[in-house]
Parts: sequence; C-alpha cells; structure tokens
Amino acid sequence: MLLRGGAISARSAAISENRSTFGFSNSIRRQNGNGFVLCNSSHRARKAQLLKALAVATGETKTKQQESSHEPTLADRLRLGSLTEDGLSYKERFIVRCYEVGINKTATVETIANLLQEVGCNHAQGVGFSTDGFATTLTMRKLHLIWVTARMHIEIYKYPAWSDMLEIETWCQSEGRIGTRRDWILKDYATGEVIGRATSKWVMMNQDTRRLQKVTDDIRDEYLIYCPKTLRLAFPEENNASLKKIAKLEDPVQFSKIGLVPRRADLDMNQHVNNVTYIGWVLESMPQEIINTHELQTITLDYRRECQHDDVVDSLTSPEPLMDDTILELEGTNGSAAAGKDENDCLQFLHLLRLSDGSEINRGRTEWRKKPATR
Repeated sequence: MLLRGGAISARSAAISENRSTFGFSNSIRRQNGNGFVLCNSSHRARKAQLLKALAVATGETKTKQQESSHEPTLADRLRLGSLTEDGLSYKERFIVRCYEVGINKTATVETIANLLQEVGCNHAQGVGFSTDGFATTLTMRKLHLIWVTARMHIEIYKYPAWSDMLEIETWCQSEGRIGTRRDWILKDYATGEVIGRATSKWVMMNQDTRRLQKVTDDIRDEYLIYCPKTLRLAFPEENNASLKKIAKLEDPVQFSKIGLVPRRADLDMNQHVNNVTYIGWVLESMPQEIINTHELQTITLDYRRECQHDDVVDSLTSPEPLMDDTILELEGTNGSAAAGKDENDCLQFLHLLRLSDGSEINRGRTEWRKKPATR
C-alpha cells in the first residue's frame, strides 16, 4: 500500500486488520455458471461490515444514503463483470451489438473507446466510488473536483466483429503529483487472445472554476487501496508508442473538415464534450481513400482544453513527416501513398482539433494498417 506518514500508516494497519478480521478481500463478488454476478445476503452483510470498518479506520463518517449506495444494484447483479480475486483490477465482458459496428461489421474505434470508459466507470462503482463524475472519491465530491482526460492511447490488433464477446480488464494507479492513470487489456473472450491495449492519463479539475488542481494525499489515499501495489503497465515496453510526444500540426494542412458543432448528446455528466467525441472528430478529416484501404491501428490523443456545447471545431489532418522531414503525399488518381509506407503498408498521420479562433483543443496521431483481404 502506497501510503505516507505515521498517521496514514496506522490507518493502513487498521484497514488491513479489519480486512483480516472479516476474512474478506476487495473482491466481494462471485459468478455462477452463466457468468452473471451474484451477491447473496452474506456477501452484502460482510461488505457492509467492511465499509463500516474502513470508515472507522480512516476517520470517515458516511450517511445511510452513502452506505446504501455501495449495496449491489440490479445492474451489479446482471452485468458480466466483477473485481478480480485480489480486488486490484476489474474485468467485464461485452457482446458487440449491431449498432456498434461499421461498414465492415466490426466494432468501431468509438465503440471500443466507449467500452473502455464503461468498464472504468463500473470498476469505480464496484469499489464504492461515485460514477456521477467518473470515479470521484468522497473527498473529491466534497470539494467539487472531477477527473478529466489528459491523454488517451489505444492500440487495436484485431477488431471484434458483430456478436463477438470481448473481455476488458482495467486498473488504475497514481501518476505523479498531478493525476492518475488507467490502463486496459482487451481480449477475445472465446480464444483468450489479446486484441488490444490502452492507457490513459487523468488530471483533476474543479467543477466550478474549471481550473486544474493537484491531487492531494487525502484523495490519493482514497483510491490507492484499490490499486496494484507494484507498478503495472498495459505497455511495459521501453520507448513504446504510448509515450511518444505529438508535435503540433502547422498550416498548411493537407486535409480538413471545418465547422464541426457538438450535439447535445456529445455532452457528458461533467458538462463538457465527452472525450470519445474527439475521436470521431479527428477521423472526420481523414481522406476517404485511406479509410477505404486501411484500418486504424493506433490512436493517441492529447487533450489540451475543454470543448463546450456552443464551440465550433475544425478538424485538421496531414501525413506525419518522416525522419528525413519528407512528407507523405497522396496521389489523387488512385489514392495510393507515394511516400511514408513501410513494408507492412502502415501509414501515420498527425491531427489537430482547434476552435474557429485558432485555440488548440486536441493533438492527435494515428497509425493505419492495410485492411485484411477477408474477414
């Protein structure tokens, strides 16, 4: 447990002692043969005891309404997800629906990003955090603080098709003094094959002033008890693509989609445009000839500022400069790339979302691989 100070160490010991007393880990759910989550009365009673013990150990008092919010709901019992045995990550299974696929009958990247967000929220709810502001702790709610996305990196090795079932595992951990990170592993549930990975960085914002704020020890201590005790990364490789900085795309750009306007449905519970909407905006300015022949392999987004419901957004795209500063050019006659291809026909692009006044909203990078011949 990554806690600091004598008082916090005593708090940690009290929490550990109470866990031991109840013979109870963070994982309080089990699954039946059909994969549905069950929480019987003994599980609920033991969970209530643990919550009371945690409140005593941390000096935290909870109202009856707050305590009841931790009781398993109908959704908890029916969704195909639960905490892992050690209680330090969460797994959930999803069936790809017909309205979640594109023209190739495979899930879109927006679908996958939405599922990542869903499993993250369900994980937070499973350990007792509020999903009213995307995994806010008790102290955060008292201070009107919320989490906002600073960076998202997704790699998709194989797209799940309509009616496929995928399993997503997620966990979170501290990210320096200014935020937290959440990672995901995506698997084909039928085969166990890893079909994707993702990582994200989040920072804290005051919901009233819309200003960023450092993560205090009190808030960090509230969520660290649910985090892996040693660093666990979805991308442990050195110099992996998730760490690569994104250069700002400068004019003139090669492709653009001007005048995008947020719909009402694009706003989330934090009262700004949801981070998944930006993915769709980025892809709007991709040339159609690339969409026809390639599929998205990797997307990285750096979120620079919020976007509100009355903003007008421009989506800009250009092929990423190569190491020798040459630029990939697309031939208008047949859509083929004249430069920038590797032996696997992988193409890379830089993206920029900005307001009509030129203010930068989002920087992005995408990598595209040649579509497979058959599905």
